[in-house]
Amino acid sequence: MDFKIKSVSNKNLAEALQSKIDQKTKPIGALGSLEKIALQIGLIQGTDRPILKNPTIAVFAGDHGIAKKGEVNPYPQEVTAQMVYNFLNKGAAINVFCTQNNIDLHIIDAGVNHNFNGISDLIDAKIDYGTQNYQEVPAMTKVQYENALKKGGDIAKQIFHNDCNSIGFGEMGIGNTSAASLLMSYFTDTPIAECVGAGTGLQPESITIKQQILSEVYHKHNPTSPQEALSCFGGFEIVMITGAILKAAELKMTIVIDGFIVTAALLGAHAMHPEVLDYCIFAHTSGEQGHQKMLAYIGKTPLVNLGMRLGEGTGAAIAYPIIKSAVAFLNNMASFESAGVSDGN
Repeated sequence: MDFKIKSVSNKNLAEALQSKIDQKTKPIGALGSLEKIALQIGLIQGTDRPILKNPTIAVFAGDHGIAKKGEVNPYPQEVTAQMVYNFLNKGAAINVFCTQNNIDLHIIDAGVNHNFNGISDLIDAKIDYGTQNYQEVPAMTKVQYENALKKGGDIAKQIFHNDCNSIGFGEMGIGNTSAASLLMSYFTDTPIAECVGAGTGLQPESITIKQQILSEVYHKHNPTSPQEALSCFGGFEIVMITGAILKAAELKMTIVIDGFIVTAALLGAHAMHPEVLDYCIFAHTSGEQGHQKMLAYIGKTPLVNLGMRLGEGTGAAIAYPIIKSAVAFLNNMASFESAGVSDGN
């Protein structure tokens, strides 16, 4: 897909927004990161009175061929499908946080190794019943990669046309921390050992085995382009998130980035279109060890660090009220002039 993503850079608007922020009844800079978020969202929307409409989180689910062996994951592959049912039954953490914060939630079958038989409320974007085992062959074919990227973009576009301008992403897929570690290693040029963490709860000896396996996988494929890396190592859910991020940026949506897996998808988008970072707000620092290094690589500081490493988009849902507060103060807080308060000048 050919994504047309433009930088949000606008000197005149940036100066107007900063002046508006500085004239609020507070010391300059006193609202910290909220001021930066307000400025960013104003630039994304091209106005000094931005609004957040129908915030949505899209959770993409997919299975990974390597997970069938159970060497890199403590939970069986069947858990992916079981958790999708949990999402649909509104029993997961992401359901709780989205309900609490009035965020729309969409669940997408990107490639789960299960037949859901057209169950209602599940978006069917299945590419295949899981990827191939990248210990043997690339995770997906070029055609599958292209289809996943396009479907992700199409889903973001559909959400946009539901009058939404703020979107976050989540994921579910047993084995997807392995895929994210491989992608992190490729995009950040970091040794595999520094990318691999506990995932869903591996013990130290199992982490060592996981590091060895993934190091062998990386050197077996040795990709030479972002597209090849995503197709060799990615899951269908990861590639769809990459496509969705790119399309959301093209549509000038505010994008809330979750944790380790979603940031791995973002690294792919960033490698193809660096301007995508202009549209991204980073929700939290994951407890997965590689995530902090990913964030350092792209020079971004997340809003909170609560030690979370659940995935599902939970970090994005938790952070949304902070983002909402940034827009609220920009639009509703009095200025020194309107309040009749001396600004010290």
